[in-house]
Amino acid sequence: MIRSRILGTGRGLPPKVLSNADLERLVATTDAWIVERTGIRERRILDPSLATSDLATDAAREALEMAGVKPSEVDCIIVGTVTPDMPFPATAIFVQQKLGIGPCAAFDLSAACAGFIYGLSVGDAFVRNRQFKRVLVIGVEILTRIVDWKDRNTCVLFGDGAGAVLLGPDEQPDDALPRGILSTHLFADGAGADFLFMPGGGTRRPASAESVAEGLHSLKMQGKAVFSHAVRNIAASCVVAVEANGMTTADVDLVVAHQANLRIIEGVAQRLSVPLEKFHLNIHKYGNTSSASIPIALDEAVREGRVQPGMTLLFCALGAGFSWGSALVRW
Repeated sequence: MIRSRILGTGRGLPPKVLSNADLERLVATTDAWIVERTGIRERRILDPSLATSDLATDAAREALEMAGVKPSEVDCIIVGTVTPDMPFPATAIFVQQKLGIGPCAAFDLSAACAGFIYGLSVGDAFVRNRQFKRVLVIGVEILTRIVDWKDRNTCVLFGDGAGAVLLGPDEQPDDALPRGILSTHLFADGAGADFLFMPGGGTRRPASAESVAEGLHSLKMQGKAVFSHAVRNIAASCVVAVEANGMTTADVDLVVAHQANLRIIEGVAQRLSVPLEKFHLNIHKYGNTSSASIPIALDEAVREGRVQPGMTLLFCALGAGFSWGSALVRW
């Protein structure tokens, strides 16, 4: 039986750090207020001369290097993002060019903070079905370019970053202990579309002098609604994942959750009865990087030696839409 495995991980992070102290000089906020409500202490900001595909390419190169795979061996590139280089062509096309890869499948998908989970599910299906042998799945966001820097409730939350994994096939005997991506689970509910969105720039409200003046090209969020849906839906998707594989949450060795808000992660941990110590946390360093947060956190955990062969990992996220999902992986 063929399953897909994560062969390598990587991340791309801008060197520029924006601390809570820096934000105190921009908006009416304090370090204590931000830390207490979010757990965030700093975030990264991409240089204005660079674009989404630059960070995505950095992460992809690291993943390929870890896997020992040449760029020419990549068959497909999937980029999860809501902050692409431009509306079209896909950011994945620019990543393909920057990696020097010849013709291959390359496309973007949009599921906001759940973008990496969605991309992982698609890439997993490609490998299992033998359509592609080497699939790059990248989550990347430059959210600092779509926040309203006058809105202290949102601008303090987000940062820039990219994370990537390289998927490849792993053929095992039918009687072997399954490893690799065991299952993925995707969900969406459009009833939550008005709780987290960016109204301007699409066909409903095309870019114009009026839309810019109205501030429609920055993200809008109803924090309390997002919080309650995130805790409930992320936890529910985690239960679906472990039960689908005949396990319980007690069998999970490490949870790599979307780093949106420390309180959300604490709420999920409580609902699942999983100790917070089993969650890999880095929100204090990078803030909410949306679709990039899970692969960034995974790469950190792998390179720190926290992930070892045979361990069971649980990925989970919720994003705008609402879109959410989970994945269970045996390393």
